[in-house]
Amino acid sequence: MTPAETATRLGERVPAGLRVESVGVSVYRFPTPEPESDGTLTWEATTAVVVQAHAGGETGLGWTYSSGAAARLVEEHLTSAVTGCRVHDVRGAYQTMARACRNLGSRGLSMQAVSAVDIALWDLAARLAGQPLAELLGVTREAVPVYGSGGFTSLDDDQLREQVDGWLGSGCSAVKIKVAESWGTRLDRDLRRVRKVRELCGPGIDVMVDANGGYNRGQARRMGAAFDELGVTWFEEPVTSDDLDGLRATRAAVRSDVASGEYVSLPYDAAALCPVVDCLQLDVTRCGGYTGWLANAGVAAAAGLDVSGHCAPALHLPVAAAAANVRHVEWFADHARLEPLLVDGAPAVREGRLTLDRSVPGHGMRLRGSADQWRVA
Repeated sequence: MTPAETATRLGERVPAGLRVESVGVSVYRFPTPEPESDGTLTWEATTAVVVQAHAGGETGLGWTYSSGAAARLVEEHLTSAVTGCRVHDVRGAYQTMARACRNLGSRGLSMQAVSAVDIALWDLAARLAGQPLAELLGVTREAVPVYGSGGFTSLDDDQLREQVDGWLGSGCSAVKIKVAESWGTRLDRDLRRVRKVRELCGPGIDVMVDANGGYNRGQARRMGAAFDELGVTWFEEPVTSDDLDGLRATRAAVRSDVASGEYVSLPYDAAALCPVVDCLQLDVTRCGGYTGWLANAGVAAAAGLDVSGHCAPALHLPVAAAAANVRHVEWFADHARLEPLLVDGAPAVREGRLTLDRSVPGHGMRLRGSADQWRVA
């Protein structure tokens, strides 16, 4: 369904005079079971900045995984921008937010805050229209494949085996682990861990790796060749996503698909990455919510590329079901654990897929009352 068709449907179902009445924001912090690491970073908790938008006796829900600073940005710059906007004109509200953030920058923290509000506004509009959000956007598939993701460098062999067994037990046909440990200084362990996962998965399962930009160009080419020999099919952020020439060189040197894009904010960013990747990653909590995600997915489609939803599996389902060029969604270990604690109605993975529930309006999720134990602001 085109943006114009979606707007027409909303305009027909939501009274034109109905406007956003208020927007609230809160911050939740979910500790990890133990410190976790990828190739470049260690963390002990995940922070969710949650937005609720109100109109006509209904509430829309959105969130982003960010810093609590994003909540202050929502409070100081976005709440006043969208309050009073017409409920059915979500794309208009998106433009209003973009203008409100002009002096703050159009990427990073600003776009994460915009993303949470945009998701809440789409959920609100769909609820008031009495429709599932995916139907409002235009369904192209009833279910979306996921791949198991985690495999942190901080895990020991038993913990890694437990994660892989869990993903395979849920029907995943692809799994992804972290490499480039300690900024690419433990290459032997990277290879040993990938070899171990390849053995655990057996035939018929795709093995994927994510370097989080931790290799330099030479390492990326050499490790990519070694990963090829181990049957790796996906090499994510072999070098930093800012290094377009490095991505291009790695892509030319390896057989696996090279992927990047989790930090994309604007279609300009997507257009720059499309010539140097095989699959464009998009994160609905970072690239402008549902409005930005669909716009960026359109850029990838014009370049003949698939897109993959980065993290936040519960939030990705409606747009991933709507975009024809979606390959899969990342079932990220931290978010898969966190989302059922934060909200009621988070979709479950069955047979390696997330499946739409057309019986509920909006994206189908509500903030859990019990989530207050993790609320920090």
